[in-house]
Amino acid sequence: MAIFGTSNRSIVHLDLDTFFVSVERLENSLLNGKPVMVGGTSDRGVVAACSYEARLFGIHSGMAMKIARRLCPQGIVIRGDSGKYFKYSKTITEILKESVPKLEKASVDEFYIDMTGMDKLFGVAQFSSELRDKIRRETGLPLSMGISENKTVSKVATGESKPNGKMLIEQGREKDFLAPLPVQRLPMVGKETTQILSELGIHTIRTVQQMPKQAMEKVLGKNGETLWLRAKGIDNSPVKEYFEQESLSLERTFDLDTIDMVKLRNFITAMTEGLAYQLRLGNKVTACISVKMKYSDMEVNSMQQRIPYTSCDHHLIPVALRLFDKLFARRKLVRLIGVKISNLVCGGHQIDLLGDAVERIQLYQELDYLRKKYHDSSIVTRASIMDLEFGVGNPWTGERPTPPAHRHI
Repeated sequence: MAIFGTSNRSIVHLDLDTFFVSVERLENSLLNGKPVMVGGTSDRGVVAACSYEARLFGIHSGMAMKIARRLCPQGIVIRGDSGKYFKYSKTITEILKESVPKLEKASVDEFYIDMTGMDKLFGVAQFSSELRDKIRRETGLPLSMGISENKTVSKVATGESKPNGKMLIEQGREKDFLAPLPVQRLPMVGKETTQILSELGIHTIRTVQQMPKQAMEKVLGKNGETLWLRAKGIDNSPVKEYFEQESLSLERTFDLDTIDMVKLRNFITAMTEGLAYQLRLGNKVTACISVKMKYSDMEVNSMQQRIPYTSCDHHLIPVALRLFDKLFARRKLVRLIGVKISNLVCGGHQIDLLGDAVERIQLYQELDYLRKKYHDSSIVTRASIMDLEFGVGNPWTGERPTPPAHRHI
């Protein structure tokens, strides 16, 4: 076991193996050892998670369920239960929060821990192994673990230790560990970057390590330097301490009290759409939505509804409009309306892979890309609300336009 020097960081990465599948297997042991796919059960659905047995047939997360069924006809398809998965995730989060000095919850099934300086008391590797064993004992779920001096190398080490393994990369050995691996093992390298590098004959991390930094910058722009550094095992990004965001809300106070139902419903739609985008930006999902209404006589009424965990406009907007219809007193002028989403948790899948069609998922991804690129959620929106001049930004970074609405977080 390597002992980290007190001047170096000690970063632990934990990842629950095939999380959705593992939870289903806890409740049904007949699924053990069989190819399992969790996600939308219709042909237009999407694979949210699959077992290692299913991966042998070429199945992967994000694949259309129709294709997955064709590749593995004997596979068992299960419609996922997001509430159940988040319950297990919360249990693990609570175990970690009670045990470690600094925790980042990267998604519903992935965590970073900063244990820098803990070797003054005991070995980081030993403590982390005991913590991993505790999670496995109390939840029954398999998880893999990587330890190094930074987030990138620890995450790659976790991937190399799967399934249900652990790996320690000693300080000073990061570059050698990464060198022989395929370049797509680096967390920031997606399909597009892989293709660009492949066209240049770059297939392993070693090749990136040997290239001049300027060459990578020329090929990949501002991301080139970051990729070059991470290929060498250098990553100074901090572990961002985890905290529970309780709710997000938007309100609109009108200059003139109104009874225009079309206008009011359009504002409800706009606010709900904006909040859903904020959720996806923060990799969050919500399980409760409420609508608030203040009338000209200052009477305030509100109503809420519990919903399955989601961050999708097409799930949230109909619920918000139904709540509005129940609240709206048609003979009274409205002074203020608002929408609030609460019971927020980290969501590993920003789009509802458990129930949505491939086309809808692709649409959300493309729209969110444009909104983020132009730093304005109103750049793409529904035609019915274009004239509202209602913009919302990013509550997780503080970057946003200034809308004519009050905003509460």
